[in-house]
Amino acid sequence: MFIRTERLFLRPGWPEDSEEVLTLLHEEEVARNVPAASLPTSAREVREALQEPRGKLMPYFFITIPAGRGTKLVGCIWLFKEGPDTELFCWIGKDYRGRGYATEAVRAVVTQARALGYRRILASHFADNKGAAQVLKEVGFEPTGETRKRFCAGRGGDVTSVIYVADCRASFGGGDDDGSEGDRQAA
Repeated sequence: MFIRTERLFLRPGWPEDSEEVLTLLHEEEVARNVPAASLPTSAREVREALQEPRGKLMPYFFITIPAGRGTKLVGCIWLFKEGPDTELFCWIGKDYRGRGYATEAVRAVVTQARALGYRRILASHFADNKGAAQVLKEVGFEPTGETRKRFCAGRGGDVTSVIYVADCRASFGGGDDDGSEGDRQAA
């Protein structure tokens, strides 16, 4: 699956992206804001992660921008299951922040999620990550008032995450259904 926005090209990860992903993931500001039990420590580990099967309803995109002869990787965004909920997560490399790339990518993926039949999506950020809070609010996510502890390898422990929700239909031109049938409609 691919998504083209005004400035971005969201695409699957390819093996040749491994070194670039590894470099970006180990930037301190990225590593400190990715809820993960561990971060890959080698390009081989990144390649292995890229080969793991993913359901077509749980897309994982590399966020790229046109650059010379090809594209430049600036971050990642994906949907995943967390218990009964579908969540969205996004990270952007430090040199690419403050340019609206995260906002553009999140908006595009939530629009795609709507096309896939999702009615609502959760997202979260660590409580001290004000930039992520701004992106989520700008795109139409609303705070739920809920927090959760999530492990962050970059911080070496559990960190409080603030939970947000987006009604894919209301926030992105949706219909009048109340969404009580769950995250996805039957296709």
